[in-house]
Amino acid sequence: MARLGDSDLDVFPICLGGNVFGWTADRDRSFEVLDAYVAAGGNFVDTADVYSAFAEGNAGGESEAVLGEWLRARGNRDRIVIATKVGMWDRRPGLGAENIRAAAEDSLRRLGTDHIDLYYAHRDDERTPLEETLAAFDELVRSGKVRHIAASNYTAPRLAEALEVSKREGFARFTALQPHYNLVERAEFEGEPAGLAERENLAVLPYFALAKGFLTGKYRPGDASSESPRAERARAYLDERGVKVLAALDEIATLRDLPVASVALAWLLGKRNVTAPIASARNTEQLSALLPAAESALTDAEVERLDEASA
Repeated sequence: MARLGDSDLDVFPICLGGNVFGWTADRDRSFEVLDAYVAAGGNFVDTADVYSAFAEGNAGGESEAVLGEWLRARGNRDRIVIATKVGMWDRRPGLGAENIRAAAEDSLRRLGTDHIDLYYAHRDDERTPLEETLAAFDELVRSGKVRHIAASNYTAPRLAEALEVSKREGFARFTALQPHYNLVERAEFEGEPAGLAERENLAVLPYFALAKGFLTGKYRPGDASSESPRAERARAYLDERGVKVLAALDEIATLRDLPVASVALAWLLGKRNVTAPIASARNTEQLSALLPAAESALTDAEVERLDEASA
């Protein structure tokens, strides 16, 4: 287990992404994945109110509802760290105080719980003063409905400003950052955001840790066999640089007898302040390719090989 920033949360180093629950993984398949994850020692699940509104026939809230049903069926709420988010769903948009309060109540109801362990601002809302947003989050923390708060999709300047507001006003502060970060998407996070996370002891929980499936090694030049919902976006990485990254991953995976996906996640886990990359699995076979990363630290030479291939 790893401590999440300066919080009191101890989490498994691979966070299970819940974006597929109620979408590419139906209720029964989602239960199978969750059961297998917990059996392997996992305790950290990431979802959002907007999941899976983007799927045909869905309206949003499906992922939280499936997760909530599983928690009730297994009676294990006190052993699972639940992260969910507010601010991106068009039915509950933005980070105004009223919306945050209402969205939290909706999420608690769907999850069937009295508290959220980690509650994210899903994306920045520049139309709402940070003071209003953070006061609303602070109210939830003080009431016990939320244990800790976090930020996703914030620029470094806005995140630094939010931390300063919390300090000045005595509000609960963001304890974690969820950026878009992986072997083929490095520029946005590395540099100013990474430096801020380190200075402020923010846990870093990268999303799209496997680049929409590209870093599983499933997508190769000339292979158009997969018709998964993410296939087209994953194949967008099949340029010269992407092929070099796959070659480096294949090399290390073969030498270490590890799944390619686990090597990609282990690279993230070797970066400063990265506590638990977020990766989803729509079946137990996919999950089994992720879990070895939790116990597979890369050598300096392996990290350098991947750094060079993805530069």
